[in-house]
Amino acid sequence: MSLSLAAILSESASRYPDRDAVVMGPQRIGYATLWQESRRYAAVLRERGVGPGDRVALLLPNVPDFPRVYYAVLSLGAVVVPVHALLVAREIGFVLTDSQASLLVAAGPLLAQGLPGAEQAGVPVLAVLGGPEGVDRLDLLAADVEPIRTYVQREPSDEAVILYTSGTTGSPKGAVLTQLNMAMNAMISATTVLDLTPEDVILGCLPLFHSFGQTCSMNAGFYAGSTLVLLPRFDGAAALELIVGESVNVFMGVPTMYIGLLAAAREDERRPVLRRAVSGGASLPVAVIDAFKRVFEADIYEGYGLSETSPVATFNQAVFGRKPGTVGRAIWGTEAEIADPAIEDRIALLPQGEVGEVVLRGHNIFAGYLNNPQATAAAVVDGWFRSGDLGVKDADGFLSIVDRKKDLIIRGGFNVYPREVEEVLASHPGIAQVAVVGVPDATHGEEICAVVVRSPEGQDLDADTLMTWSREKLGRHKVPRRVEFVETLPLGPSGKILKRELIKQL
Repeated sequence: MSLSLAAILSESASRYPDRDAVVMGPQRIGYATLWQESRRYAAVLRERGVGPGDRVALLLPNVPDFPRVYYAVLSLGAVVVPVHALLVAREIGFVLTDSQASLLVAAGPLLAQGLPGAEQAGVPVLAVLGGPEGVDRLDLLAADVEPIRTYVQREPSDEAVILYTSGTTGSPKGAVLTQLNMAMNAMISATTVLDLTPEDVILGCLPLFHSFGQTCSMNAGFYAGSTLVLLPRFDGAAALELIVGESVNVFMGVPTMYIGLLAAAREDERRPVLRRAVSGGASLPVAVIDAFKRVFEADIYEGYGLSETSPVATFNQAVFGRKPGTVGRAIWGTEAEIADPAIEDRIALLPQGEVGEVVLRGHNIFAGYLNNPQATAAAVVDGWFRSGDLGVKDADGFLSIVDRKKDLIIRGGFNVYPREVEEVLASHPGIAQVAVVGVPDATHGEEICAVVVRSPEGQDLDADTLMTWSREKLGRHKVPRRVEFVETLPLGPSGKILKRELIKQL
């Protein structure tokens, strides 16, 4: 039996050759053209030694080169390792080293951090969209080569994508997604979840290096033969302009994007006709759902998932109806249940209506964390994936996320793990002790707050100085925007910092 995620683009190139697959500014790229360009890129990568099972890292924003390179890598039977575009060199180097990437393909504008990160890991680099002298250009080399004939077949259990997700213990972990995980999640998202068709036009404003944008906007959209209109950097006014100008009828976003669209609508009276509006990544306030319905006359369908679940796990699906404020029911072929969070060595399911840890199982559950069997064993118990999120199911099977078991902060749809930020801040000579927590924020959902006990050398340390220093050490989405200085941190009997107490105080 064989299965390749690359078949998504290959099949749509056959079925919808002349339809626009990707639109960005004046560029309109049809399915047949995009597949041919991907196979040209693949020919260059193959000349550079990339083959089945090799891991190729992608440091690319939302531009047409993302799908070109993504499907080129997959067509060779190799594994895609998307790198978060906001990471700094140190963090990029870690991902490249941990994944044992054989190559980094990076956009010219991101090479300022990408090149030193690659040098740290000893990984060669190919560039697209410009770049410094001495770095070979994949896009230019591909213009003069014959495309590979077709994609390499893989087994359903073979690696397809490795998504890096930080852990509460600090270092990022590589979640290994198989060909089956990614292909099934795309197909089910396109069909029973989103009901996508070749007539649909999707706004591609979710980062494609992130699981939500990658599976729901790109892979599911391409499976259905829809058109993906790319927006490299989200801005409410620019998004509304594109939605109207390109007749976008499917919008997928995180809560901050919906807030941005509503703000733009106050200055722009044009109203698009949205067939489907989808939200994920963080909890969406019901007030925003109501305001969006009032302004754009569109219902927002919320879903839930994690990188480890490919990512879609539950969704408000048309067949079951919609319950605002919930994240819907488990998608086809999967299960979502509530387990006792206090029992770690086995899964003890709780009765309906009780709050507990959300546990998931099905074709969407990842193969494990790369090079980390201990973390894998803790996450997958009795065949169930422990999400670390607390939730409750109602009598109709609809899931509501109540709180997070972990200390995860979700800022603007991006996961930020306090421990990783704390470890970097703790290296500052002016800091004796630090705790990082999430505090409510009207724009980003949550904001990152660092609560600092100064060291004797840091008596003059102030918030602006620390934030400036942090920007050199952390990706932009991880930098604390709020810093509070205290004499002591609240501690429990074992000496553990009581973060819930801190949040109450803040």
